[in-house]
Amino acid sequence: MGDDREYGQLYPVARGLIRPLMHALWRINVTGAHNVPAEGPAIFCPNHISFFDSMVLPVVLPRRISYVGKAEYMDSWKTRHIFPAIGMIPIDREGGSASQRALDTATRVLERGELFGIYPEGTRSRDGRLHRGHTGPARLALRTGAPLIPVGLRGTDRIQPAGAALPQPFRSCQVNIGAPIDVTRYRDRADDRLVLRQLIDEVMFEIRKLSGQEYVDTYANKRDDEREPEASEVAAPAPVAEPVELGNGNGHPRAEPAPEPARQRERVLVGAGGAHDVEDVADVEVHHDVDVRRSSADVLSKWWS
Repeated sequence: MGDDREYGQLYPVARGLIRPLMHALWRINVTGAHNVPAEGPAIFCPNHISFFDSMVLPVVLPRRISYVGKAEYMDSWKTRHIFPAIGMIPIDREGGSASQRALDTATRVLERGELFGIYPEGTRSRDGRLHRGHTGPARLALRTGAPLIPVGLRGTDRIQPAGAALPQPFRSCQVNIGAPIDVTRYRDRADDRLVLRQLIDEVMFEIRKLSGQEYVDTYANKRDDEREPEASEVAAPAPVAEPVELGNGNGHPRAEPAPEPARQRERVLVGAGGAHDVEDVADVEVHHDVDVRRSSADVLSKWWS
């Protein structure tokens, strides 16, 4: 891959042409525009419900934003020129670690003080629900110090539903931009998996409020029965007690049910925004006077009810 700065060189021209065209064909309503920083780096984290999503943010933001995208987009006549023109940086997913190359590319963009966009779900949601976020955006934020900005997109799936070759004109969508999430308080814990999970859960919580989607605690590219629990979700197994042999009055022993083990301690992670830091995964008692969770689904379902 060449220098990522070569992509998006036509951004001002492309945006100048595409923006009036898109506003003529679709009604794009924006809220929270004041949350876009006037200068400096920021990581925009939208939900992903349509192929059309990647066209919307570059059009409505007052500043240039870059994405990374699969290099296969360069093979299609529909996207070969327009995506790089609006700032997409192609990443070859073959050979070596594509995720590491994407992280390095994003880091360079942010270190230049620019905006970067990334989908926390990792891929498009096929069922319209908001899925568990990957920790890549949080890792990138802690690496660069850039704030995370949640974005809730609504209606883009009606403009271009899954499987549709082209967007359908004269429909509307909504872009809701949330308040930036400052990560500088965690910069000295950039490799702490619990901090990464806490930050991305906070992002998904805000996206859920902005998009109005139902949240499910599975990755968008996995079914429920394929999901592998993270370390923060794995609890120690309950101790198994041996049956107790007791006499039954006729000289023969009988087996009584094993007594119930002592109440299990639950492995929990303090919810995003709580007043407690968690250095390591630990067995702690669940109290009613603090917010706790074992997974993003637990805290999101509690806070949204």
